[in-house]
Amino acid sequence: MPVFLKGDVSIYYEVHGSGFPLLLLPPGGMNASLAWWGRAAFNPIEIFSREYMVVALDERNAGQSTGPLDMDDPWGMYASDQLGLMNHLGIERFHVMGCCIGCSQVLHLIQKAPERVVAGVLEQPVGTDDNNKSVLPNMWVEWAGQLVAKRQDVDMAKAEVFGRKMWEGDFVLSVTRDFVKGCQTPLLVLPGIDLHHPTAIGREVAALAPNAQIVEPWKEPATLVPATVARVRQFLASNTPS
Repeated sequence: MPVFLKGDVSIYYEVHGSGFPLLLLPPGGMNASLAWWGRAAFNPIEIFSREYMVVALDERNAGQSTGPLDMDDPWGMYASDQLGLMNHLGIERFHVMGCCIGCSQVLHLIQKAPERVVAGVLEQPVGTDDNNKSVLPNMWVEWAGQLVAKRQDVDMAKAEVFGRKMWEGDFVLSVTRDFVKGCQTPLLVLPGIDLHHPTAIGREVAALAPNAQIVEPWKEPATLVPATVARVRQFLASNTPS
């Protein structure tokens, strides 16, 4: 089982295919793991490993990955894991694709290491709007209960502090609108169409980022998905260093 170890952190990952690296940051909320890609509109592990070195992982404390909770900087904790894994694999520059919570992590990763992320794909970004502002701040609850049941070093009070720091922000939670306005990294945005992935959030990211493209509709009806995959493939190819 491939595992990246750093101190008390253990990150499960898989590498598929060869070519320019593509890091996948999975959907699944606080339980984001590579298995969730099988439930997405399309599975980038299967599709893009034909052309790229696809690196997929279970985020810390999801799937088969474990580690302590960074109470001061939850979003930064995940970015450190992601960069640490790429360092472990000897990968300096790479594309990154996220879905759901993974989109917020893509943006935070770009903020932390803009020189390393060549281009980003955001599939149904999570975010806070007027319709979900009473729901999204509680996205940590189910995960916290599961974590506390498994871990003697984490109690519910600690998990709640961590979860609330992640989910009580606005916009995409992990970065500000001002950051997105100044983000020069090429982005391809596929807005969501439900309560947790508001269409308005995806559209706003695409409108703010100076080098962003948007695709909509892209998911429903399902007959649109092959064309969406082709668009993602074209976007990645056009931004892959020669």
